[in-house]
Amino acid sequence: MRFNKKSIVAIILGGGQGSRLYPLTETRSKPAVPIGGKYRLVDIPISNCINSDIYKMFVLTQFNSASLNAHIKNTYNFSVFSSAFVDILAAEQTPDNPTWFQGTADAVRQCMPHFLNHDFEYALILSGDQLYEMDFSAMIKKHIKNGADISIATLPVNAKDAPEFGILKTNADNEIISFIEKPNASLLPEWESEVSDEMKSQGKHYLASMGIYIFNRKLLVELMSNTETKDFGKEIIPQAVGNKKILSYQYEGYWTDIGNIDSFFEANIGLTDDLPKFNLFDNDKKIFTRPRLLPPSKFFKTTVDKTLISEGCIINAKEIIRSVIGIRSRIGSDTVIENCYVMGNDLYQNLKDLEDDIENGRKHIGIGERCFIKNAIVDKNCRIGNDVYINGGSHLENITSDLYAIKDGIVVIKKSVTIPDNFRIE
Repeated sequence: MRFNKKSIVAIILGGGQGSRLYPLTETRSKPAVPIGGKYRLVDIPISNCINSDIYKMFVLTQFNSASLNAHIKNTYNFSVFSSAFVDILAAEQTPDNPTWFQGTADAVRQCMPHFLNHDFEYALILSGDQLYEMDFSAMIKKHIKNGADISIATLPVNAKDAPEFGILKTNADNEIISFIEKPNASLLPEWESEVSDEMKSQGKHYLASMGIYIFNRKLLVELMSNTETKDFGKEIIPQAVGNKKILSYQYEGYWTDIGNIDSFFEANIGLTDDLPKFNLFDNDKKIFTRPRLLPPSKFFKTTVDKTLISEGCIINAKEIIRSVIGIRSRIGSDTVIENCYVMGNDLYQNLKDLEDDIENGRKHIGIGERCFIKNAIVDKNCRIGNDVYINGGSHLENITSDLYAIKDGIVVIKKSVTIPDNFRIE
């Protein structure tokens, strides 16, 4: 079954303040957080849409949206003869809506006048902070073929993970007949659904909502007229179960919710695996991002193992092991980087900048000489001095300071800070 791509509009939810990803969200929204060395989180749902022939997209944000606006403006420029677009819709106060977004459904409700200016039959609602590769066209075709009112992408999970999700129960026709939000483990035996034999062999008997929805236009307009409902997962979906035809679309590939520092760190470091669960090297599922005219990366006597190196880097490091190195990174001689995500820099320093740093006693942008950094995230544009020792791990307590934060043993060096010579975290 084919569908008219013009009949689909994608709505990408930028999320709230992103406090669980702090300090990465201190100066940027969640969808703008750099991932994989050269991408932003928002590139993932947008790329999935483009790879699924969906070209009308809105991104809804309200916190720290300046860098996200700049990224989308500089990245997603379609032909003037095309109807394709990626538009940012920031929360705005109007006579009818004097408040900020109060939840996922409220965000969609407040932006409905903008959506309704376009012709569409189906709305695909996505999260801006998940890492996965998915063909939405298959889900849309199934939605249309089965005459569903709502379709929800579901992920088989095991008993350990199930209490962290909204769990759905389906009948023999894959229709959702009941829903429970974050069930207690004692209730799980009653919430098993039919899954594939492969999922059963992995102990994954429960269907979790992925926060990916398809709504028929007429139903979405109807549901959004109720101003009392604020959230899809907590109100809209539970209230629709039993009253509307809701289809489960089972997805069995890699998917992770980038909700906190730990999951964000693991998702990035996981890209360095021999066979990563999220494959950046796929001709048919490209991840699109801002095209940059950067030179190749340059190395000087550096040993590199299981590491992704982005463009434009100047690296004198002694060793880089199981790490992701972002664009324009500069790393000094005899430095060891292990199990880290170094986000890189927004700009190069020219010779005059470097001379001014020396004259004014400032550190250069980048990582200095003879440093040891392990189990850490180094945000953009940091100035890290010489002989710095950072050894992240479970032995460290959670803490937040002006220069860094520690969460679950992961040291996060804040954006644009200066770390002095001989600084130690151990």
